[in-house]
Amino acid sequence: MLDVDVTYLEMKERPVPPPEPPTGAMVMRAGYPSVAFYRYLYTEVGKRWLWYERRKLSDSDLGDLLSRPHIHIHVLYFNGVPAGYVEYDRSEPNETEISYFGLISEFIGKGLGRFFVRWAVFNGWQADTERVWLHTCSLDHPRALGVYQSAGLVQYRRDHITIRDPRDLYDDLG
Repeated sequence: MLDVDVTYLEMKERPVPPPEPPTGAMVMRAGYPSVAFYRYLYTEVGKRWLWYERRKLSDSDLGDLLSRPHIHIHVLYFNGVPAGYVEYDRSEPNETEISYFGLISEFIGKGLGRFFVRWAVFNGWQADTERVWLHTCSLDHPRALGVYQSAGLVQYRRDHITIRDPRDLYDDLG
């Protein structure tokens, strides 16, 4: 079992536009990504941080989820290679949840994270958006909470939970 602290953050006012992307970086929406491509992104971004929830879904269930019109996936590319992604859930009226956000390990520390988080938060706003929110946890990158706060997100809740160690199910995690 693992003890995990979960921190919820939100933004209730549209932020300033993000800076220009670093040279070689660009973000593209993945309209309706294939299950295989999504699994690649999810696994490569999340394995170090023990992401496991989407791994439990069958291909059919994951495909159904990815085809929902309120789910939006944007991929950060660096020199033509996928470097990370952000997933939005816009199922609740007037709000956007940043469901998943992160970089593939090889791209951490290259100056992409601060740009991408600001881009992700700014892009979370639509004409009717009143709130963008996300949660992070003590299993995520040690600087994740600070990076989210530096992008203007403010903590509004903190929980302590206990989960089954996902490394018991997936030996490539961690």
